[in-house]
Amino acid sequence: MHRILRLLAACLCFTWGMAPLLLCAAPKAKESRKHPPQETGFLNRRIQIGTTWYRYQVYVPEDWHRDEQKPWPVILFLHGRGERGAEGMWQTQIGLPEAIRDHPERWPFIVVMPQCSIDRYWTDKDMLAMAMAELDEETAEFHGDPARTYLMGLSMGGYGSWELARQHPTRWAAIAIAAGGIFWSYAPERWLQASTLPGEYAQAVGRTPIWLFHGAEDKIVAPRQDELLYTALKTAGGHVRLWVYQGLKHDCWTRAFDEPELPRWLLLHPRETQEPQPFAERISIPLHPPALKLTPTQLDSFAGEYVDKRGLVVVTLFRQGDLLYQKNHYGEIAELAAESTSVLFYPNGSSLTRIDVERDSQGRVTGLLLRDDRHEERWERIRAPLRTHSQD
Repeated sequence: MHRILRLLAACLCFTWGMAPLLLCAAPKAKESRKHPPQETGFLNRRIQIGTTWYRYQVYVPEDWHRDEQKPWPVILFLHGRGERGAEGMWQTQIGLPEAIRDHPERWPFIVVMPQCSIDRYWTDKDMLAMAMAELDEETAEFHGDPARTYLMGLSMGGYGSWELARQHPTRWAAIAIAAGGIFWSYAPERWLQASTLPGEYAQAVGRTPIWLFHGAEDKIVAPRQDELLYTALKTAGGHVRLWVYQGLKHDCWTRAFDEPELPRWLLLHPRETQEPQPFAERISIPLHPPALKLTPTQLDSFAGEYVDKRGLVVVTLFRQGDLLYQKNHYGEIAELAAESTSVLFYPNGSSLTRIDVERDSQGRVTGLLLRDDRHEERWERIRAPLRTHSQD
């Protein structure tokens, strides 16, 4: 018995002694990354100017690589009055940063996002100097392309963008401003120069391509500001677009910066030795398309219950008189209108959302495809039209 116990003890000692060697010989787990990690996305930054530290953010696209020397386009973005502060992050909540989060694939840019101090304005000289210092800092670090450096701003940031456009007219390849102007709300006396001031800015920026956006119902920054600037730029032979959104108030930037054409337009205008040709375009964009008048029979053809891919009823469509309505699974009712016989929209809701109508070979409605600026969702029709909801 003692002999057996001594043998077992010897075996255990041998096993424990070999364990480290067995672990070393075991194959190592594969690395989870093919490349060393690097910082991309929205990054915290800070800069010291004099004795003051300023916090800000820079956006770096996911496919940027530090070991590549490829020059990248750069945007300097100035936020509005409500995003002022000292934490360096609040300015990333609306406007261009929001558009980037929704569609990063559209924005292959290094984006520098300064933050104006809480008790200051972007038109203050030291705030503009701070923004330019941060732009220089990030351009150097992330291989920014001087020939593709762009300027964007909204609201109070639009005021600041016009000042930077005027002070550094050769720095910018193109400029995009939403709900901005040159007649500052905190300096109403500037309106006394309404007959001359727009022309001075137009002369300063020359033919730098500028795209202006404004809501027709804006009560905070009057659309007249952009109308005066547009006229001055057109008269001076500038390169300008003005898009006026009907039905929108001060916040036109959400719609403007979601325009798929905007980032492409910026990249079409690198800063060249030869000036762009004179160009002027003013477009008034309706909030919704004209509604197509459908017959009761056509409206009834949409009526029914529609389910998602899990089989849950998502919406019910029904007619009342000459109107079509949608009731969702929360019991909320919204009117639907027809852009065409195969496309519906919400006349009292989002201007971007559309519902594509799917039909079989006999023309019967079989499903709906909800699409907006960010996603698509299909609903399948499961029942015959519910005529109990109809009222002729």
